[in-house]
Amino acid sequence: MPKIKTHSGAKKRFNLTKTGKVKRARAYKNHILNKKTTKRKRGLRKGAYADVTNVAAIKQMIPYK
Repeated sequence: MPKIKTHSGAKKRFNLTKTGKVKRARAYKNHILNKKTTKRKRGLRKGAYADVTNVAAIKQMIPYK
């Protein structure tokens, strides 16, 4: 069976935990930061887990991670 190509964008954005959950970064932390409160920006620093509905699709994009 041939190897599956890894999605270039997905490999930069997602990581898998030992238990199989998909880790992701939070959005809205790149630009236009002066109108966002310090509290909001601090919360965006923390990582999050991908929603259960998207996990299967993400794992298919990063088969060898």
